Amino acid sequence: MKYTGGCHCKKVRFEVEIDDLNGAIACNCSMCSKRGTLLKFVPEAQFTLLAGEDALTDYQFNKHIIHHTFCSTCGILSFATGAGPDGAQMRAINVRCLDDVDVDELTTVDFDGKNL
Repeated sequence: MKYTGGCHCKKVRFEVEIDDLNGAIACNCSMCSKRGTLLKFVPEAQFTLLAGEDALTDYQFNKHIIHHTFCSTCGILSFATGAGPDGAQMRAINVRCLDDVDVDELTTVDFDGKNL
C-alpha cells in the first residue's frame, strides 16, 4: 500500500510503499526511546522524497551507520537512511509520521537496541 507522510511543519514530505504496517518495531535504544519512534524498514526503491531535501539535517551517533535525518525547522525525524545487513540501501520509516495512520490499531514488535 502507498502512504504519504512527513514532518510536523510539512516541509519534509515523502511517499512510501509498505505492504503491512503491523510488526512495526518499537526499539528501546537511546534515540528511539526518547523519540517514541515506531519503525518499518523498506528498500530505498519503495521510498520517494517529495519535498524538503534542503530542510533535512543529518545526525549520526554510535557506529555512524544510520543517517537520522530530521527537519531543521520542526525537529521531527520522519525517516532515517542506512544499509541493511546485506548492504542494500534502506529507509527506516517512522510510522508515527505517516498520514492518516492510527498506530494504536497496529501490532508492534519490541527490539532491544539498548543492548546491541
